Amino acid sequence: MSIMRTEHPNPQFERETWLNLNGKWDFTIDYSCSGRDKGFIEGEGFDREINVPFCPESTLSGIGNTDFMPCVWYKKKVDITKNQLDGRVFLVIGACDYRTEVYVNSKSVGTHFGGYCSFKLDITDALTEGENLIVICTEDDTRSTLQPIGKQCREYFSCGCSYTRTTGIWQTVYLEFTPDARIESFKLYPDIEKSVLTVMGELCGKGTLTLEAFYDGKSVGRTSLEASSHFNTSIQLSELHLWEIGNGRLYDLVITFGEDKVKSYFGMRKVEMDGMKFRLNGKSVFMRHVLDQGFYPDGIYTAKDEETIIKDIQLSMDAGFNGARLHEKVFEPRFIYHCDRMGYTIWGEFPNWGYDYADARVVAEFTSEWLEILKRDFNHPSIIGWCPFNEVWKDDSQNNRQALLSTAYLITKMFDTTRPCIDTSGGYHVVTDIYDIHDYDQDPVNLKRKMDIIEKESRVEEKPHTLGHQQYGGEPIYLSEYGGIGIHIANDKGRKRAAWSYGNACQSLEEFYERYKGLTDAILDNPKICGFCYTQLYDIEQEQNGLYDYNRNPKMDIEVIKKINERKAAIEEE
Repeated sequence: MSIMRTEHPNPQFERETWLNLNGKWDFTIDYSCSGRDKGFIEGEGFDREINVPFCPESTLSGIGNTDFMPCVWYKKKVDITKNQLDGRVFLVIGACDYRTEVYVNSKSVGTHFGGYCSFKLDITDALTEGENLIVICTEDDTRSTLQPIGKQCREYFSCGCSYTRTTGIWQTVYLEFTPDARIESFKLYPDIEKSVLTVMGELCGKGTLTLEAFYDGKSVGRTSLEASSHFNTSIQLSELHLWEIGNGRLYDLVITFGEDKVKSYFGMRKVEMDGMKFRLNGKSVFMRHVLDQGFYPDGIYTAKDEETIIKDIQLSMDAGFNGARLHEKVFEPRFIYHCDRMGYTIWGEFPNWGYDYADARVVAEFTSEWLEILKRDFNHPSIIGWCPFNEVWKDDSQNNRQALLSTAYLITKMFDTTRPCIDTSGGYHVVTDIYDIHDYDQDPVNLKRKMDIIEKESRVEEKPHTLGHQQYGGEPIYLSEYGGIGIHIANDKGRKRAAWSYGNACQSLEEFYERYKGLTDAILDNPKICGFCYTQLYDIEQEQNGLYDYNRNPKMDIEVIKKINERKAAIEEE
């Protein structure tokens, strides 16, 4: 079994002293959730092998079981040297859905709740020199109303806009070896007016902290100080290179603290809402976004290699989009790194579908994981905004829903004052920096009529189900879901097949181009709309309304789509 995904999973926080644990692990499915009684903790009872980091539902994992799996177990033996024990050893798991407990040499070393964010556990005290047994247990109840599932299907078969589930590990697992005095975390604040990077961080221990910035290999700023516990310092940059659409112009950043060394990077850019406009580095930029849900035919939630990640971003840019909503999923740091590198703007989201918003316990479940996500992804220059929820409609307790959304918004803004936040994409809005709308009207004339109301009357025509639940307050407007146009495509035997999409599917490419242009023009022509997000980039299983099919082959002339998308928007006129 070959080891896949061998690159470091997090270029924003990279130590040289790490050991990739991807590849072959022993594996078993625990349908009765009784593995602890059966000796699984000690390494007994494992009956097959799995290729980590791919989920057991995927073909790349070597398992390919798409049934519900309430509990799964992983086992691997790892050799540890005496030198590696001279300091601290952390087990880092990129993502594991949903409740995870880790055992080292039959001793529990920690648990984690949440299926989408990376976490690490200090396993030093459970290790010994030589061979060590690592066992990971994950429980996953996709039908639970306290567990966010994103677009994972609660039915046995995928249906509508819900797809194959992901259970257990689905991102890289590795060991990280650090000295006792080490760098824990840091937040980066670029200031393009002053050519300054401010860095705030956390340390374990005390000593000399040095930060040095590089551009194209040349040192462009350095600072050094004595620090312990927390620090707040700045680097004056001798050269200013702006992060822009299509050109990331990333700086390298090296942070040393005693014997510890972390490599990172940053981009110099400023995002802000100015009236109805979204501005990047002071320039009005229309958000030409596409919905990207991060699914793959062979890996489900996990790309088989780095080239696959890069290809998805490039396919979007080839179609004239300058960014994406990373929809109902927290994408892996390596994907966001390439967005940073390629100058591709994205919205960071949370996979909130699956929650029962009337249950007050949801607040605690959500808050814990959302704060982990904000902390992990704060430093990415490509992330231009946060959206903790998507389509939160009326439930049995409207007050609980309103409290949850306002709490999510306030938490986000307290953690990050530098980016806008949408409380819930599509509605019902409670408190938001941008009033975004979902409208899958397939009639360009009717969509233009609704867009004209925004321009001429400064109001949004609400749908019947939203009346009385939200009120437009003059915020910037973002049409964050539209389109979803289906098209009948002849197969190799000449028969036409249709699949799930929004509205009536087009019968020809000419009809598709006409509808796409009419819908998109209605948005671009409106001087009060700051962006759109087309549904969607590629087909996923039965939902076949992408510009590309599930294997990323173009379904039409992408140059035609690019020409429609790239023309100047009315709001970009200064």
